[in-house]
Amino acid sequence: MRSIWFAALAVAVAPPVLAQPAPVAPLVNEDVGVPVFPYDITDRPYEVLGEVKAGVRKATVFSKSPSQEKIYKELWERARKLGADAVVKAQYGDAHVSAFSWGKANATGVAVRFLSAGATPAPAGVSGSN
Repeated sequence: MRSIWFAALAVAVAPPVLAQPAPVAPLVNEDVGVPVFPYDITDRPYEVLGEVKAGVRKATVFSKSPSQEKIYKELWERARKLGADAVVKAQYGDAHVSAFSWGKANATGVAVRFLSAGATPAPAGVSGSN
């Protein structure tokens, strides 16, 4: 009888596990292993934190051009410092030789932070030239 009473007390005192929301799986581009995408994400709301830029250099004139994976990882490092959950609309060009580099590929993207399902993004500030 005592064991039934203790079991009932344990169930009554235990926190409701079913009432907690399920954790959202992190969003990762499986091709490169980081949350950087060449397209926009439309299935969840987000706020824009800002544009991120990165330049990835070749080691020597004979080295291969930087891979998409290396470029996306560099974009992700910069976006993560802003507190981003992902980078969308990532773009990069071919490596080009300059006076200071054997070859450098420039990349840009938009750093975003995901919002909860019911939240709406804050209105973007209007930037104008005065």
